[in-house]
Amino acid sequence: MTEKETNEFREMLLKRKEEIEKTISDKQQEISSLTETDASDEADFATISTDSEMGHTINTRLRNELQEIEYALFKISNHTYGICEMCEEPIGIARLKVKPQARYCIVCREIVEKS
Repeated sequence: MTEKETNEFREMLLKRKEEIEKTISDKQQEISSLTETDASDEADFATISTDSEMGHTINTRLRNELQEIEYALFKISNHTYGICEMCEEPIGIARLKVKPQARYCIVCREIVEKS
């Protein structure tokens, strides 16, 4: 992988990281405002509860993606980015363009998912 490609992936990762951090912050504010809302009946309480639970689920997924991005950025600084953690072969550029925080090539990803 060229230095130019690595820099492009770094920029993609940093942009996505910023988006996630903003979304997490917005969701936390939304959840806080929901919990402060007075439920006037069981239907309101159920709606608030469901919305809050969905918000927490989304928040958890975003935090997991954020960790993956942080790890990918670490790998860039460590000069190990774009190398499959299982077979140690280069991860295809096309795969990295779809998921820049990918840790495995396509073949190894399938093996990991099956295990």
